Amino acid sequence: MPTTLITTPTFARHSARPWQILEEAGAGPLRPREDAALPTAELLQHAAEADALIVGMDPITPEVMDAAPRLKVIAKHGVGVDTIDVAAAHARAIPVVCAPGSNSRAVAEYTFGLLLSATRSLATSHSAVAAGGWPKLFGPELHGKTLGIIGFGRIGRLLAGYARAFGMEPLAHDPYVSEADVRAHGAEPAALDALLARADAVSLHTPPDPSGTPLLDHARLAAMKPGAILVNAARGGLVDERALAELLGSGHLGAAALDAFSTEPLPADHPLRGAPRTLLTSHMAACTPEANQAMGAMVAEDVVRVLAGEEPHHQAR
Repeated sequence: MPTTLITTPTFARHSARPWQILEEAGAGPLRPREDAALPTAELLQHAAEADALIVGMDPITPEVMDAAPRLKVIAKHGVGVDTIDVAAAHARAIPVVCAPGSNSRAVAEYTFGLLLSATRSLATSHSAVAAGGWPKLFGPELHGKTLGIIGFGRIGRLLAGYARAFGMEPLAHDPYVSEADVRAHGAEPAALDALLARADAVSLHTPPDPSGTPLLDHARLAAMKPGAILVNAARGGLVDERALAELLGSGHLGAAALDAFSTEPLPADHPLRGAPRTLLTSHMAACTPEANQAMGAMVAEDVVRVLAGEEPHHQAR
């Protein structure tokens, strides 16, 4: 019987259906830990008995693949596959599958929540009131402001709709989407540097560069409109976090709200932990019961297809 090694603690947390899909197909689900992702040593140990992997943010390297001689498919319990060496998997004839669209609404809603909270200092006010204070913190209204959306796929398009509902003007930059398509989805197309100069708030919805170079380095962060707000619910590697902390400290940037970081969990000395006007959350934008059920079922179904010798429906290229 084939074995499916599951390393992500959130798999099927809110629905039994993904477990049922694997069990009904005889795909032998195995989850060594339920409270956290597997450390590398344990991942390598258990990979030896895996015919399929269902992973979260675990780095799936050639070393992991070589430790799994029976491996036939790698499934990302989510959308972005940047933590998986897709080229190495393809070289070993191992398909990589994911769950596109499964968490789009969850992430878009959360992103707008981050924007609202950062704009009006909701988390700061809560902490102060809980500690016995009663501050009156001022922040701008969103109506009439410009929201720059970098990456205009499913999430970016949903976010543009939320922005319009609040009376904001959405700008969008995405080199892979035509200007006509951007306009058709209710946003104004813009070059990256023009967007950064115009936007009162900027939200990131694009994968990181494979080289590891931040899209928003110090120069681009400094080129943002004075007082602008940065929201990142995509990937930590998109932002030079030390530069961001510096520009928040200097007052050039108005606020930042981040749900994704280059190192997770945040180390004790991370520069953003002490930065002013900053909201930090634990990479939980996709954590809704609805998204959890959808992504679990999608990847489980594709794992079963591959193990049965069929083509998956959602293969990463």
